[in-house]
Amino acid sequence: MPPPRFATPSEVPGLAARRIAADVIDGVLHKHRTLDDQLDGTGAHPGLKHLADRDRALMRRLVATTLRRLGTLGHVLSRLLDRGVPTDAPRAQSALLIGAAQILWMDVPDHAAVDLSVRLVQADRRAAKYAGLVNAVLRRCAREGTALLDDAQGQPLDIAPWLLKRWIDHYGEATAKDIAAALGQEPSLDLTVKSDPPQWATRLHGEVLPTGTVRTLLHGSVTVLPGFAEGQWWVQDAAAALPARLLGDVTGKTIADLCAAPGGKTAQLAHGGARVTAVDRSQARMSRLKDNMTRLQLVAETVVADAAEWQPADAGGFDGILVDAPCTSTGTIRRHPDVGWLRSEADIASLSGLQARLLSRAAGLLKPGGTLVYCTCSLEPEEGEQVVENVLAATTELRRIPITPGEVAGLTELVTPVGDLRTLPCHLPHQDPRLGGLDGFYAARLERRP
Repeated sequence: MPPPRFATPSEVPGLAARRIAADVIDGVLHKHRTLDDQLDGTGAHPGLKHLADRDRALMRRLVATTLRRLGTLGHVLSRLLDRGVPTDAPRAQSALLIGAAQILWMDVPDHAAVDLSVRLVQADRRAAKYAGLVNAVLRRCAREGTALLDDAQGQPLDIAPWLLKRWIDHYGEATAKDIAAALGQEPSLDLTVKSDPPQWATRLHGEVLPTGTVRTLLHGSVTVLPGFAEGQWWVQDAAAALPARLLGDVTGKTIADLCAAPGGKTAQLAHGGARVTAVDRSQARMSRLKDNMTRLQLVAETVVADAAEWQPADAGGFDGILVDAPCTSTGTIRRHPDVGWLRSEADIASLSGLQARLLSRAAGLLKPGGTLVYCTCSLEPEEGEQVVENVLAATTELRRIPITPGEVAGLTELVTPVGDLRTLPCHLPHQDPRLGGLDGFYAARLERRP
């Protein structure tokens, strides 16, 4: 059966979403562009503004599923291709990946997945010659793909090998595999609510986690959900909501939130009654923070500056400082599946130097007796435990204030032997895997000696 004739995106429902998804995947795999850069802000794909909400949601799910399952997709396709994926036509590669992802994991009819992938390559000058190949391979995937998935069961194929090795070395093989399995799940929607979590869990068809976060499986645009326009909640992973709480009762205190955007922690602190100064070097990200605070009807002073060099006008120091330092973000791969394929081991060394400078600078902005919480969303010890240990070894002005299980809803597994916070993606398991897990976070609480 010959492949179908190409039609323009306006003639074929769903083709525009798949074309943009293919562009974005090409951007990650061949141009090393992040998903955030391609999907939001000034660098966003120009075609996004023409997509209906439903197609935009489909596009995002296509991209996320493909990147989240990239290793397994490569494993399956390698067994269906005699000569491997064509290397001279990126669109042929992305069409095969998107088509197979739909067949294997998405609720898309096989014939539609095949048909639209063929149309993608037919529309590309370099890839058009592979239309027949894409058609044949994806038809085989529809017939044989489930068996090939069964063969790969239990293999952590979807984690970059260098990352998997690091996690095995640091956490042990069993935990590393549990982390990999958790990162393969599509993430839930986590919300920090201003008040009455049980009520919002009911209204949003979710449940309340032990930490107070409301977790739901609702997808699509959050702007249409109850409570969004009224500013009753904000999107924030359950693990990301923990570090700000480690500052304790912040009512009336002066708190600096360094590297603050997009503002989830700033919102927590402001809602808790703190006088917050939010600092971030990105004007665009700070604009997003301001928009969020306006919607939430919360107030914070905002400063666009490099936190490592920022000098506040008031030299008297802050009662508390939260440093959410830039990092490799390897703990967030389930939400940002491009991270594992864009980062390299060299990034860890370069970022750990920046993290140490930020932590040292933050210590100098504290009042005597003030509290400093340092955190990263990385699973790598060089960006968490080792940064803190190195800074503590270099100064006598700081001391660790251990975190107790009672401060994290009694979840003892989240607290390290020395009293730091370490969440793993496999923590907080649930009988429904879609409702389990956390982002990987590290946090330490320090005090400037009086």
